[in-house]
Amino acid sequence: MLPITQGGKRMVMRLSLAILTLLVLIPGPLLAHDVTPGDAGYIQEIWGVNIIPFIYLGAKHMITGYDHILFLLGVVFFLYHMRDVAIYVSLFALGHSITMLLGVWFGWGINAYIIDAIIGLSVVYKAVDNLGLFQKWLGFQPNTKWATLIFGLFHGTGLATKILEYEIAEDGLLANLLAFNVGVEVGQLLALFVILIVMGYWRRSPNFMQQATYANWIMVGLGIMLTYVQVAGYLASA
Repeated sequence: MLPITQGGKRMVMRLSLAILTLLVLIPGPLLAHDVTPGDAGYIQEIWGVNIIPFIYLGAKHMITGYDHILFLLGVVFFLYHMRDVAIYVSLFALGHSITMLLGVWFGWGINAYIIDAIIGLSVVYKAVDNLGLFQKWLGFQPNTKWATLIFGLFHGTGLATKILEYEIAEDGLLANLLAFNVGVEVGQLLALFVILIVMGYWRRSPNFMQQATYANWIMVGLGIMLTYVQVAGYLASA
């Protein structure tokens, strides 16, 4: 990774301040790893097996889930071969699916603020990893595959925690959860498709590596801000 220039540092600081201002101005509920009120009401009212609606809800959650998208972007940022993309995305999907399905089925719930703070930290972790700072700071490179799987488990736990709050009907529960998970993976593939197209064009730029440095520092700032908002929310609700 190329060293960040003084001008680049100023740009990162300006963008980070803009991000901070945006996060402060956005109402708290919009920042949570959440299900929209309309979707929550639908989940609470329906009964029995509803495959297509739950596929739609799962895909919608993934596509509109900025935390998922940021982490996914970090994961594929420097993956140039489709085989590697498939491996890492599959690990993330596996982790996400396990904890979402088991969490709802067995009623495992964690405070939403805490789990969302961890999800924010997952964005920080992946951006720091992309910047090569673990090797610089710690003298070794953590296993990125294991990290992707583990953070996938946390992302799935975040969604399970929210679904549990809405007390989805037990009739048709397994089929609906599986349909929701299929929708999540469909949404993930759609988001990944867009990310890979954008990255493909971006990588052709002769300044890509320097711009990538700036972008990952911005992702560090975003992850820290997301974590801060969730920790502040947790302290306010305690």
